[in-house]
Amino acid sequence: MDNILAARANEVKKETGALADVLQEIYQQLLPVKTGKVADYIPELSKANPDGFGICVVTADGQVFEVGDTAQRFTIQSASKPFVYGLALETWGREHVLARVGVEPTGDSFNAIVLDEESRRPYNPMVNAGAIAVTDMIPGNTSTERLHRLIDYLKGFTDSEDLFVDMPTFTSERTTGHRNRAVVHLMRGFGMVSERFEESLDLYFQQCSLLVSCRDLAVMAATLANSGVNPITHRRAAWSYTVRDVLSVMYTCGMYDSAGEWAFWVGLPAKSGVSGCIFAVAPGQAGIAIYSPRIDAHGNSVRGVRVCEELSRRYNLHLFADHDRPPLFTGS
Repeated sequence: MDNILAARANEVKKETGALADVLQEIYQQLLPVKTGKVADYIPELSKANPDGFGICVVTADGQVFEVGDTAQRFTIQSASKPFVYGLALETWGREHVLARVGVEPTGDSFNAIVLDEESRRPYNPMVNAGAIAVTDMIPGNTSTERLHRLIDYLKGFTDSEDLFVDMPTFTSERTTGHRNRAVVHLMRGFGMVSERFEESLDLYFQQCSLLVSCRDLAVMAATLANSGVNPITHRRAAWSYTVRDVLSVMYTCGMYDSAGEWAFWVGLPAKSGVSGCIFAVAPGQAGIAIYSPRIDAHGNSVRGVRVCEELSRRYNLHLFADHDRPPLFTGS
């Protein structure tokens, strides 16, 4: 038995060593890709360097592999939604949250002004309507207290204390967020948000304007991969049953109106943000994060999608793949 374990340990060292080379290879392969465009409907986002590109993988046992602009800070945007959904679940419980926000995927765009015709709920917490309804559930006596509660929860998923709102982006979002205002008024009409809905909308804009790096996002993803325990700090950030619910919704709804193609080709729970970030979760194995600001018509990073497709194929990560092969992202 000792010989078998030693052999497997050597195999794992070779595999994880190869991962660094694979990331470098994929990075170089996709560096010339210039398709897509930087989001400009939020003016502050249009200032991003379109050529920025970083890839980071953090394993469930805390190993970090990175290439490119992984320290570059960008606003988290919709990649914040799964974590805030987790906070709402842990604050109020599943039934309370489900009464306000569904879990059904939709073929509509992320900013569609539409609710479920029967229940009058937003379809799911990954589209803007559902995310705003979830943010409305964050408790606190003041707007500042609510923001600090949200930030403190998200910090548990990182290994950094440096998490704060980028004020120019917040101001830009607040000034141009007319569609979000329209949908929050619609939800208020059906009782899906509280009388504090205007304050909650500002909180949502602040949530989306939090600054993170590609490495931060990979650690956050790895915490979800590790059943809610941060693999760097070894502290529990979320309960395992919360992680189950969050990953389930990410798998079916996280990539908006391309969620079906994503599930088919990549097969991992994931979430994107229009700043050009994507994070994906290989349960029990690793978190993957990519930053590249050029996005496609669905709002997903063009290079980010390609990176995840390549890693899923090379490392057999698809949830429904033949898993007789040993997982390659598990460290020694």
